[in-house]
Amino acid sequence: MAATMTRRAFSALGAGFATASMIGSFPSPARATPNRTVRLPDGTQVSALGQGSWHLGQGRHSQTVEEDAMVTGIGLGLTLIDTAELYGGGKAEEMISHVIAGRRDQVFVTSKVLPYHATPAGIRKACAGSLARLKTDHLDLYLLHWRGGISDLRPVVETFEELRGQNKIRRWGVSNFGVADMEDLMKVPRGDQCAANQVEYNLQSRDIERGVLPWCIAHKIPIMAYSPLGGSGADLLRDAAVRRVASGHNVKPSAVVLAWTMRSGHSISIPESGSADHVRENAAALSLALTEADLQQLDRAFPA
Repeated sequence: MAATMTRRAFSALGAGFATASMIGSFPSPARATPNRTVRLPDGTQVSALGQGSWHLGQGRHSQTVEEDAMVTGIGLGLTLIDTAELYGGGKAEEMISHVIAGRRDQVFVTSKVLPYHATPAGIRKACAGSLARLKTDHLDLYLLHWRGGISDLRPVVETFEELRGQNKIRRWGVSNFGVADMEDLMKVPRGDQCAANQVEYNLQSRDIERGVLPWCIAHKIPIMAYSPLGGSGADLLRDAAVRRVASGHNVKPSAVVLAWTMRSGHSISIPESGSADHVRENAAALSLALTEADLQQLDRAFPA
């Protein structure tokens, strides 16, 4: 596959994946029906729009406000919650434990292990710590946060598979993996059980379209788009093209930016918000159908 893809070629790849993984045929690109779910390799359907937690539980907002925002999101269909042992040294996981208490069966919880904990003993200990902080008996998805200096991925995969066999995790995946990393992973026994690759993706950061995204689409491994609002989000959400598209649909700019990341049917978007009002604005992306003219306008403003 060519290293660089046009937007039209990218749409065609996404359409092929969506046809195989979602009910019904992929719609005409003239007006794409919003993707409310993404199919994982094991057939599980998860919300295409989730909730991140990188800066939560660390005093930026009161805990009550942050918990209310996340609960609001769950009620609006943002049922995938992403966290990590790194976030606030576990404070984000502790905050999320309050959110998911009494509604664990309604949410899909993802956490991550740091690469310098990624020995068999270290992964087992890190997973146990995340489960304890989240006050749950299992993770729906457990990711290696980034590869770091790990040359041999075999022990990581073997330990993830061990934890899966013990029902401590239901699935495992990776984060911040490039094409070479994914190719290395596929050479490891059971490496093809990878359920997702979490990478940075937004209108301002489209590098993955030239490599890892088409690779993941071809191998039917969904991506999880972190920082989908673009860094702090301020510059991207103030962009004139984004605001024009948002005005045309009577939504906030965040909904446009998030709908764009989800347009292929292969990407799960995980914006972070500590505000219930912002979560409601984000949730509008689940019903936003960007037109071909919208996509062209955004492409001109943010060329790949």
